[in-house]
Amino acid sequence: MKALMFGWEFPPHILGGLGTASYGLTKGMAEQPDMDITFVIPRPHGDEDQSFAKIIGASFVPVVWKENSWEHVESRIGWIMHPDEYFWLRNGIKYDFRRIYTNDLGCIDFSGKYPENLIEEISNYEAVASVLAHQLDFDVIHSHDWLTYPAGRFAKQISGKPLVIHVHATDFDRSRGKVNPTVYNIEKTGMDAADHIMTVSNLTRRTVIEKYHQHPNKVTTVHNAVEPLKDAESFVKKPRKDKLVTFLGRITMQKGPEYFVEAAHRVLEKTKNVRFVMAGSGDMMNDMIELVAKRGIADRFHFPGFLRGRAVHDMLAQSDVYIMPSVSEPFGISPLEAMQVGTPSIISYQSGCAEILTNVVKTDYWDIDAMADAIYSIVTYPSMYKSLHERGLEEVNNIKWSDAGLKVRAIYDKVTGR
Repeated sequence: MKALMFGWEFPPHILGGLGTASYGLTKGMAEQPDMDITFVIPRPHGDEDQSFAKIIGASFVPVVWKENSWEHVESRIGWIMHPDEYFWLRNGIKYDFRRIYTNDLGCIDFSGKYPENLIEEISNYEAVASVLAHQLDFDVIHSHDWLTYPAGRFAKQISGKPLVIHVHATDFDRSRGKVNPTVYNIEKTGMDAADHIMTVSNLTRRTVIEKYHQHPNKVTTVHNAVEPLKDAESFVKKPRKDKLVTFLGRITMQKGPEYFVEAAHRVLEKTKNVRFVMAGSGDMMNDMIELVAKRGIADRFHFPGFLRGRAVHDMLAQSDVYIMPSVSEPFGISPLEAMQVGTPSIISYQSGCAEILTNVVKTDYWDIDAMADAIYSIVTYPSMYKSLHERGLEEVNNIKWSDAGLKVRAIYDKVTGR
């Protein structure tokens, strides 16, 4: 089975959970002996792991024919793509994309991020998809999240191959209901065109059915998992006087950071031997700094900024409690990552991972009293900490991407008629 996947992020260069989930699922699926995956991202860096999937950078796929020597191509992109592959892909240019600005190679300079002209980059991604759809051999198209739905649709139109889309989040999650009409239209059009829709939770599945008017038979939940942490024993909690409670994620209204601050304030009314960390970045950062100051707890609060790679697990390992008070979280992998290093987690009922996790504390995102009580209990009573620590480790080690991959494969087989 050959799958052409369109994504937007891929480790080690990620900006959120989308890249982590895309990587884990792809690696888990690659364990199937007959899976052949080509994963497309806007702008690779050359250090992506290609041991289980071929990575193609949209920034290096020509969409406008320009005459170039083999030597020039080699000097420009030889570090990441063989010139022969460039010339072979150039033969897949079937449409006139000269309206799009391209460089000397006829390629589009994607940012690989989420720039102000994101909608333009999403549209330009379609041009790359057309070239790949004409040149590559594949059985199914798999588009990860709304950013890649238009590319997947165009590839389906050209190739006639079935399209599966993966809903990692919807704009209803990101905006607390204040949906952007342009984004909604992209999402809805992609869902309408898909042969099957996968969602990361039943929570998201309900949103797809009710808000995007998709038939229930067309939508299947495939819960996320977590990549095994091979060196988990190397993350050792350092002795300290104060307990540490951590929020780690985008500091946006979707993640409920203000509820974390308010819960912290309640905890600090009972005990002063606790410090709180809000790790991440986002448009509510300054608001949270001001709220912390307003509540008079700035001396107990830390804002280390965005963390990536080993720093994420190290931060989680040093924590006594991890909390994810998300208002609407399609899944949420970070609690699983915390559990991998033995850190007890508190999550909101309004998160997809709450559907599969047992050995965590669950509260409503708005119930700051319940959150505060849970934090206080874990940092105060060693038996509660020990139970969540041990049982959480056992539980999370049995949540595997390979199992999710088998569910996706069954969907591939269904849409391709195998």
